[in-house]
Amino acid sequence: MSITAKDVNELRKKTGAGMMDCKKALTESNGNMEDAIDFLRKKGQKIAAKRGDRDAKEGLVIAKSNNNIGYLICLNCETDFVAKNDDFSNLANYFIKLALESNSDSLEDFLKLNYQDSELSISEKITEQSGVIGEKIEISYFDKIASEKVVAYNHPGNQIASLVGLTMDADDIGKQVAMQVAAMNPIALDQDSVGQDVIDREIEVGKELAIQEGKPMEMAEKIAKGRLNKFFKETTLLNQAFIRDNKKSVGQFLKESDPDLMITSFKRYSL
Repeated sequence: MSITAKDVNELRKKTGAGMMDCKKALTESNGNMEDAIDFLRKKGQKIAAKRGDRDAKEGLVIAKSNNNIGYLICLNCETDFVAKNDDFSNLANYFIKLALESNSDSLEDFLKLNYQDSELSISEKITEQSGVIGEKIEISYFDKIASEKVVAYNHPGNQIASLVGLTMDADDIGKQVAMQVAAMNPIALDQDSVGQDVIDREIEVGKELAIQEGKPMEMAEKIAKGRLNKFFKETTLLNQAFIRDNKKSVGQFLKESDPDLMITSFKRYSL
């Protein structure tokens, strides 16, 4: 398989590894991006981000909730200059407001809605604004949470936003958890929510690293499972150290706040 400069650049952005290391990793992995990331990890190369966020250029990420429904939308443009423009900000905020009012279940449904009182659909309005501004504009991310209570958090600058679904009304607690999600980017709620393919992958990488460190083969898997527990602690929301008090986990913080309070789901997006 032919490895392109675009492939190499994408891997560099995801991992922080050098250009030649990325090219070699892709070659060894027949162009498979995930296998190439594992190759670099096993070789001990720097991994700047194990779980890269979705691709995006400039724009605004906005989350908004209305009691038991919440939406998270990313409206993209090409330059930071446009992203900071009031008209662009107003458009993004109108979109999130309309999403809540319409209770849309998907981006496809949302794009068919009418823009204000005009005959234009949202999709057509985006196309129109692209012509007016002279830049490509698109909604690159659109997601929804429904729960007994949904709390939204927008990080200053609107580059990161998050939603958290709760089993009961708890605004302040929900906001603290939503800030945790925005800051720490968990991949799952708890270890039971992590896919088996992810677990198998972490064990394989852990075994390979243990062997490279000179550990006996029979100890490698045991060491890998120990590292897996650390992986769960770092990447699952309930097991992560609580950012406001790292002596306790998020799960402990919730239990101390209200034993009956539970997180049903969460979403996070970063530009």
